[in-house]
Amino acid sequence: MAVIFLSPKLPLLLLGVVFAVAALALWEFMGLADAMGAKTPRVAVLICLAALMLAIFRRPDLMTPFVGALALALFIVCAFRSPVNRVLPDTAYSVFGLIYIGLSMSSLYLLSTQDNGPSLLLFLFLVVWSGDIAALYIGRAFGKRRLAPTLSPNKTWEGSIASIAGSVGITALLLWLAQALSARSVDALFYPGTETHWLSLAVLVNVGAQVGDLVESAIKRGAGVKDSGHLLPGHGGMLDRVDALLIAAPLLWYAQLAQQSF
Repeated sequence: MAVIFLSPKLPLLLLGVVFAVAALALWEFMGLADAMGAKTPRVAVLICLAALMLAIFRRPDLMTPFVGALALALFIVCAFRSPVNRVLPDTAYSVFGLIYIGLSMSSLYLLSTQDNGPSLLLFLFLVVWSGDIAALYIGRAFGKRRLAPTLSPNKTWEGSIASIAGSVGITALLLWLAQALSARSVDALFYPGTETHWLSLAVLVNVGAQVGDLVESAIKRGAGVKDSGHLLPGHGGMLDRVDALLIAAPLLWYAQLAQQSF
């Protein structure tokens, strides 16, 4: 939490944390890709991740063409490194990993650059975490109807609905706290717009988080593993910890762009 509120003054600190987490998650993703028959150029992909983060820090307006340049660079690396029958799959896994994890995680830094960056990041994390906690406990206690049995047999519709309710509840509490602090001339939290806007955004981000969890489960099932790694004993790997953010964070960023454009 300290990193979130220090981000306006120490942007490189946040970027460094984001890069470290993204690098660990990307390494695990490439392990999953290799389990499915690929042999990704791991060091080259991590170098591209570092280059992407640096480019976004210096020139976020050139993010899209830079991703394209990195994709071509990885294609060239794979063309000279991989057997000819594996050039295309190795490139595809490498580029997708860079986009799926690198580009998605970089949206955390982009959110921090907004006028209310720390407030946006706090909103994002609390919405995702509270939804996850509500789904876990309500799903275990009352879950009966499976949400996506092929992807994640333990997830239920009851848990999914509870997750949305948990995210909406924490958002209402966050809005109340922001108003209470503002009344005391403390501007630590700032959420412009109507309460309906933020509550609706909480639902959108929560759905994105649930989808993020499910699509990562699909990747793991394809690789035939239960967890993406063993970095966190009892909790799986880093990719397991950030899978919800990989969809929720860019979704919140795109929602901010849409709001500014219309």
